[in-house]
Amino acid sequence: MEGNEPSERSPLLGSGERGRAATSAFHGRRLACAAVLLAELLERVAFYGITSNLVLFLNGPPYGWEGAQASQALLLFMGITYLVSPFGGWLADALLGKFGTILLSMALYLLGMLAFPVIAAPHTRQGLCGDIPLFPVENCSSPAANATVAPCSQVGATRYCATATFIGLVLVGLGVGSVKANITPFGADQVKYRLAADRLCVGAEVKDRGPEATRRFFNWFYWSINLGAILSLGGIAYIQQNVSFVVGYSIPTVCIGISFMVFLCGQSFFITKPPDGSAFTDMFKILAYSCCSRKRHVERSAQSEGQGVLQQPRKQSLFEMAKLSRGGPFREDKVEDVKALVKIIPVFLALIPYWTVYFQMQTTYVLQSLHLKIPEISNDTNSIHTFPAAWLTMFDAVLILILIPLKDKLVDPILKRNGLLPSSLKRIAVGMFFVMCSAFAAGILESNRLKIVKVKTINQTIGNVTYHAADLPIWWQIPQYVLIGFSEIFASIAGLEFAYSAAPKSMQSAIMGLFFFFSGIGSFVGSGLLALVSIKEIGWMSNHTDFGNINGCQLNYYFFLLAAIQGATLLLFLIVSVKYDHQKSKVHEVAANGRI
Repeated sequence: MEGNEPSERSPLLGSGERGRAATSAFHGRRLACAAVLLAELLERVAFYGITSNLVLFLNGPPYGWEGAQASQALLLFMGITYLVSPFGGWLADALLGKFGTILLSMALYLLGMLAFPVIAAPHTRQGLCGDIPLFPVENCSSPAANATVAPCSQVGATRYCATATFIGLVLVGLGVGSVKANITPFGADQVKYRLAADRLCVGAEVKDRGPEATRRFFNWFYWSINLGAILSLGGIAYIQQNVSFVVGYSIPTVCIGISFMVFLCGQSFFITKPPDGSAFTDMFKILAYSCCSRKRHVERSAQSEGQGVLQQPRKQSLFEMAKLSRGGPFREDKVEDVKALVKIIPVFLALIPYWTVYFQMQTTYVLQSLHLKIPEISNDTNSIHTFPAAWLTMFDAVLILILIPLKDKLVDPILKRNGLLPSSLKRIAVGMFFVMCSAFAAGILESNRLKIVKVKTINQTIGNVTYHAADLPIWWQIPQYVLIGFSEIFASIAGLEFAYSAAPKSMQSAIMGLFFFFSGIGSFVGSGLLALVSIKEIGWMSNHTDFGNINGCQLNYYFFLLAAIQGATLLLFLIVSVKYDHQKSKVHEVAANGRI
């Protein structure tokens, strides 16, 4: 490679040609980028086709899951999709490469998606789930029902079709997580690098386009994600709620099949890289060696002091002993990669509460919307169609679709010309503030809703389930969804950019996988908190006699708890981000002075 190719240890966004005009960012790679963006768009259509109405699907007959149980199932699924991301990164780095791993993951994704139309169809469901329970599913959340001593006969009823549902969710989760870890850096590679001769051939020279192309790719990559969300929420969610879950789950299954074919057909013009070893394997070896070496060093120092021998202390980091130059068995660049990873992890840890609140948008926010007054939609048939509760999520997605082009074409260039473009960590902090405000707004709304249902409730049928809702329009949820949208523009996009930019070249899939891994932990934290506040000693979500209704719960306390946790984490993140930026500036100063 020529001298402009980034080294193994150089950050992927920290090298290359600078100041290149924005109009040339995608030159010569438009087809490859379009294929990646289309594949991701269709994958998101499939993903949101599963998640948008899963709570409603499991609430309804014949499944009869409680509202908290359905929300926990979705949070567990979201957690799995992100927790397996590091494994997907390891598989790409060590064995299959990004392209092969994405194809394999999409095949697994498709297999899991096939389970949901089968579960939804009455004539095939029995083969997977067994006989439907003979007892009726009761709704017990109206004030009159809750006033009785024993309002429901089915306390503690078994969740119907739980095994098949969780198997399908796990298969889809494994596929989604592995795709997530690899399609983002794979797509960034397509626009970041270009072939010197603008043609793909064995041994063709690849040149670096620099950070501007990558920054713009992440903007449009996230735009494609939200376009897929709007298509899924706007069409598929409506079909699931008002027509049929069989059709509503068949469409996303077809979409992931098309996504697989689009990606497969793009092989001829993609820039692909062979696997060059697992960064995780090197990382664990270096960590183990460094910890053992430090322990031996401390023991030798203690022995020397006991014998009266004074040694001049030599300050060095934990990982310095692993370098070849210090007597260790590992190359300098491998050790530096692990040091870079260790500096990144505190930032990922601080993002966990952000993801905990973010995933409420598809779980407890939807559960709340089902208990607000949902308008009916006029149609030509005699049947009554209702406004899909999942459509409110589109306010978040539409906001992103509108603001990202403005950000990419207008705001960012102006800020950049004036030297005011904030760092990715500063943008993440702003996103944390907005998501905290979203949880707080949800808590205020839920407090008002609970006051209303104590006086009066209205019965509304959503799908096949009757909910005792408050006479309060669903539009009051718009502020919390809009705030989530603002948080995504700042935190999610900047988080992807940070994970990619801070990653040395040899660890890009590994670090991107860790980014999504910690996102999954945030989802599991949300599920764990729901389980915690459902125990009788706390009792916020312990109304186990309902099957979806939450009028006997204190969901507002849960929202306020999330807002408080995010607020405390924001303060901690500001400290971590300032320290990281300070260390990064010191490294750049040393590099500029020629001392490294």
